[in-house]
Amino acid sequence: MLNDKLKNYLHLHVIVFIWGFTAILGKLISLEALDLVWFRMFLAALFIVVFLVYKKESIKVPLNALIGFIISGIIIAAHWYTFYQAIKVSTISITLACLSTGAFFASLIEPVFYRRKVIWYEVLFGLFAVIGISIIFNVETNHKLGIILAIVSAFLSALFSVINSKYAKIYNPNVISFYELSSGVLFLSLYLLATEKFSTSFFELTFEDFAWLIVLASICTAYAFSASIKVMKFLSPFTVMLTVNLEPVYGIILALLIFKDSEHMNSLFYLGAAIILLTVIANGIVKNRKKLKTN
Repeated sequence: MLNDKLKNYLHLHVIVFIWGFTAILGKLISLEALDLVWFRMFLAALFIVVFLVYKKESIKVPLNALIGFIISGIIIAAHWYTFYQAIKVSTISITLACLSTGAFFASLIEPVFYRRKVIWYEVLFGLFAVIGISIIFNVETNHKLGIILAIVSAFLSALFSVINSKYAKIYNPNVISFYELSSGVLFLSLYLLATEKFSTSFFELTFEDFAWLIVLASICTAYAFSASIKVMKFLSPFTVMLTVNLEPVYGIILALLIFKDSEHMNSLFYLGAAIILLTVIANGIVKNRKKLKTN
């Protein structure tokens, strides 16, 4: 029998692999990025509601937590929009490589959020990440917009993670997911209404798009979203961070296997991506050693 820690560790790997597959789905689904995110969040929220009703779980939370969930929901909606828009205008490989910089944005956001000093080695590792991004930016000149969108997406992802980390240890992950996904849907719906983009054609989906959206909303969002929050309760932040950093690796490998030539990049791209990924891993190792010395 596997112990609880190993079970959660293996579970986290499954979740990260699923997250890597969301990029593939973003390319397979023909909808525009904004429409795709609305359907993803709307369907995922429905799945969460059904689960909460089935489990008869209370959704009551304090007002300050509710406000935090609403803000987080808007941030994750913006993150997913920039993420899928980056894929639409560039490639999966470029988007995922740039998304790896999220760990360094988190290192810069955390001191502001938790009112602690900026750590010198985080800044140093951040500079190495910038070097990696610069290499990608210079060799993939046709995809500059995609690179910028992916970096914005990485920042939003980091901001979401920092805000959400304090809630994960206190509240039911399904309740958190319900409020955040619902808030994102409401925010996007208001925008679509204001820009008069809601129409009958908006809801006309091909069978293929609808099928992939169900997979994206159920397995990749409703399940993975709640499961990732639950796993954070049992594993150390260091273990979670290192494992999550495998998402671009899984995603790029899947993209190369499925889309083949369209995802093959310049050799310097892989150098830049490797610098980013290795820097993120090194950052985690140093943090872990520092933590062990203080304990």
